[in-house]
Amino acid sequence: MDKILLINKDIGITSQGVVSRVKKLLNEPKAGHTGTLDPMASGVLPILLGKATKLSKYFVEHNKRYIATLLLDKKSSTGDLEGQIIANKDESTQINKEKVEEVLNSFIGKQKQTPSIYSAIKVNGKKLYEYARNGEEVDIPEREIEIYDIKLIDIDYDKKEITFEAFVSKGTYIRTLCEDIAEKLGTVGMMVKLVRTTVNDFKIEDSITLEELENNLDNVDKYLIDPEMLFESYGRIDLDERKKDLFYNGVKLTFELEDGLYNIYSDNKYLGLGTIKEKLLKRDILFI
Repeated sequence: MDKILLINKDIGITSQGVVSRVKKLLNEPKAGHTGTLDPMASGVLPILLGKATKLSKYFVEHNKRYIATLLLDKKSSTGDLEGQIIANKDESTQINKEKVEEVLNSFIGKQKQTPSIYSAIKVNGKKLYEYARNGEEVDIPEREIEIYDIKLIDIDYDKKEITFEAFVSKGTYIRTLCEDIAEKLGTVGMMVKLVRTTVNDFKIEDSITLEELENNLDNVDKYLIDPEMLFESYGRIDLDERKKDLFYNGVKLTFELEDGLYNIYSDNKYLGLGTIKEKLLKRDILFI
């Protein structure tokens, strides 16, 4: 089952927990996700099955879109609801739509971001949240991120909550973004809700929950995506029988084509992916 399955992850389950559940439901021993969603977050979680797990490297660079809710005047140790409240302003911050939109727009573009100590980024071979749990101090390197667009969705003045949509590059931490937005508004803040609505071209409306998957196992094929569909925009190379055997055995083949990634076919059957560099085609991922 060398396919891709889009799961709409529920709140309260880990990304790895979703993978384990999918493996059991589909009786597929090999599966993995393409990017962790925290237990308190919900939304699109692409699951790679079988040989499609080899595609994970192509998901690293994918952009993502989120809808987040920021609570003002409270700050937690983790930047979200899972941590302890470490700051609580007695007086409510006065905000208005114009000011909030001005602050949100100020984040559009490339910038440096310091991830939370509770993130899964590795420093010196150990995940940051492991340092946090052990009470250890560690220098957290800044990362360059880009926020392509950010839009205000709603302000709940009574609850002091701001809901916004953000279209961001890989490596962007929305919890940190929420804290930074609150700081520019002259207060503290924490993320109280997060939904990932897209991962590159994968959309939440095309995903299913684990419950829906369990109730539709007899028709699961309609939810599975062929890896070939992801690379429709790339070039195509057709191999005859002799070249196919050479390709399978790892032999580099000469083609007068530009460098890049190509879909490989033989006898009109999809074999997988290959890369051309300096006129030489090299095997990358095989699905047959």
